[in-house]
Amino acid sequence: MYIIVFFLICAKQMNLLLFYFQGEGGSSLFTFLPFIVIPVIFYFILIRPQRQQQKEVQAMIADLKINDEIVTNGGVIGKIKELRETSYIIQSADKSFIEIARSAVVGKRAEK
Repeated sequence: MYIIVFFLICAKQMNLLLFYFQGEGGSSLFTFLPFIVIPVIFYFILIRPQRQQQKEVQAMIADLKINDEIVTNGGVIGKIKELRETSYIIQSADKSFIEIARSAVVGKRAEK
């Protein structure tokens, strides 16, 4: 919601700039300025934070070890019992062992 309002305000400011410089024949820089500014704003507001979060999750997955409690993207909570190359064997109940892919892990379970 705030992003939309921000872009509307930016667009209004750009229109004012275009109107101001239109009397001088109009500059092509101000015509293309929104096409330059908006992708830069998208990068810093959306893309960069998402990449940083992905790196943090990948680092957390790489640091997992046996007996860590994890949560999967399906909501399964369990303890890691065995590490494999592309998956984990987790124990979700007393006698329930499940093999899950490393990509299914979304985080560690908060300590009690």
